[in-house]
Amino acid sequence: MATRKHKTTPTRRGTQRKGGDADLMDKLRRYIRSNGGQFLEDPNITSIGIGYKIKDGKRTNQISLQFTVASKVEEGSALESMDTELIPKTLEVEGVEIPTDVIQRKFELSYEIVGTEEISDRKKRLDPILPGVSVCHHSGSAGTLGLVVFDRQNGDPCILSNWHVLHRATGKIGDQVVQPGPHDDNNLHLNHAGKLVRSHLGAAGDCAIARIENRDFDRNILELNLIPKQVARADLGDTVIKSGRTTSVTKGVVRRVDVLASITYPGVGSQQVGCFEIGPEEGTPPSLEISMGGDSGSAWLIANENGTPSEILAGLHFAGETSDNPDEHALACYAHSVFKKLEISLEPLAEEDLQDSEVAAGYNPDFLSTAVQIPSLSSVQIKDAFQLDGKPLIPYTHFSVILSKSRRLARVVAWNIDGDRVRRLSRRGLGFLLDPRVPREFQNGNELYRNNNLDRGHLARRADLIWGSQSEAKRANRESFFYTNIAPQHESFNQSSKGGIWGELENAVLTEVDVEDLRVSVMGGPIFREDDPVHRGVKIPREFWKLIAYTDTADGKFKVRAYQLTQRDLLTDLEALELDPFRIFQISLDRLEEETGLAVDSLKEADTFTSGVLTEAFELERVSQAREVLGLEDLIV
Repeated sequence: MATRKHKTTPTRRGTQRKGGDADLMDKLRRYIRSNGGQFLEDPNITSIGIGYKIKDGKRTNQISLQFTVASKVEEGSALESMDTELIPKTLEVEGVEIPTDVIQRKFELSYEIVGTEEISDRKKRLDPILPGVSVCHHSGSAGTLGLVVFDRQNGDPCILSNWHVLHRATGKIGDQVVQPGPHDDNNLHLNHAGKLVRSHLGAAGDCAIARIENRDFDRNILELNLIPKQVARADLGDTVIKSGRTTSVTKGVVRRVDVLASITYPGVGSQQVGCFEIGPEEGTPPSLEISMGGDSGSAWLIANENGTPSEILAGLHFAGETSDNPDEHALACYAHSVFKKLEISLEPLAEEDLQDSEVAAGYNPDFLSTAVQIPSLSSVQIKDAFQLDGKPLIPYTHFSVILSKSRRLARVVAWNIDGDRVRRLSRRGLGFLLDPRVPREFQNGNELYRNNNLDRGHLARRADLIWGSQSEAKRANRESFFYTNIAPQHESFNQSSKGGIWGELENAVLTEVDVEDLRVSVMGGPIFREDDPVHRGVKIPREFWKLIAYTDTADGKFKVRAYQLTQRDLLTDLEALELDPFRIFQISLDRLEEETGLAVDSLKEADTFTSGVLTEAFELERVSQAREVLGLEDLIV
């Protein structure tokens, strides 16, 4: 995406910015940033911006500080009764006397929709989706899908529109976004188009993005048939064009810039939003609307000299005149502010341009609506843990490892699964690797697994980790093969094709329970015992544990389940490593602490454990702390 200062050329209104005005405009912008908010504390003042002074109903070429007011009154008692003050005829700005201009004008969001309207393609479900059509938060009415943009954090394609279209006062990050909006079609399940990722309401604009899900997309704006390539700052006199849900393709002229407007938002109250103002072109019939309810979120493009739309994006439409105001106009957030605040790009990002903040962070304890902290270590375990940059956690893409130096294996692996964003990537060409950040003496390499029945078993499953953007998923795919995430496991334990249900635990949760947003946090690892058998100088764990955390949408409760796998004995022929059949048990979190020496106090209230009958093969000290899992049907109770 290229961002540049737009140089204005003559427009249909016959105006042209003079080169000598540049310094004055900078002074006025600084003045509005410093003092605009104070003026808007006056309940009668609705905005302040830079515009050409109006005299006898006609626009002059004189730059002014232009105020809009809800009611225009002369000096006298009426001012006191309205709790407002008279705006002076001039204001001093950095040593320069600037004339003021006062216009009676109020604004409202171009969002709420009244009455029944004819159904057009803009108001129907479309696949692929494209800019210019109906979109909204699942509990809202209808606005406009402004553009398809790309998240600079991970490269995801996203819907760009307004805060008050995609978020709203009652919304939250992660909420469902539908296309078309519920006003046009209330089949929310069928019309799912994405989930809210980020939003902003304030001086930088009224804006939000939602990650596109389960839909293809076309980046060309409906009826304009182009994709914006650049972002520019709109200037006075620029002709601009938009494509909106309600009024389709309309044109206007920028008549005020660097505006700070006070807008009332339902459920939020008055908010100060930075923007520019658009009015109708000269000669436009008074009955012709440049925006109406449902157009919120439309992208305003700067027009070429011949009136056709250019590939230069100027702003994001969000408000217009109130219904009782005959002066047709619209307000738009500045595109450059919106793109900076939301961290988005017009163009898909090359892999090397993606920000690494998310992929480098490792396991995220706040991935679910309830925090899932990694278990606490005992003092002995802390001393045994390898420290990377002074911390016992080694971060990878979507997972983290606590590595035991004495056992050369992970003690704990914690990972996040986003079931909605899982990708299918091949493991072809990927080999097991030593982590270069960890000294060789603390890692078991391929020498442990050669010529025996031991599998190099992933503790955090590869399939669990490969989600997110393509680049992110590829990185997770590669990093899952580091030996720090690998443990020696018998083939019947590790390979699902041979009936191993250990790796199917997360799948069972996602299949049998309606999990909120298909997001799960998982932890697991070996259970180290002093009498574990030694093979090639390495103690081979006979038991493993796994903990699964999620929110069940059926009852809205946060839940945690813990499991333990045990193999009773290893035969004496360790080169053959023929293991007895294994068994899996659901165990209480109290039992998990006893078995591992880890502390999980913060999760115990969410423990779903129920006691069951044990077989003699698993001789637990307390029958009430474990229940045997005989098949997938027993994984969920």
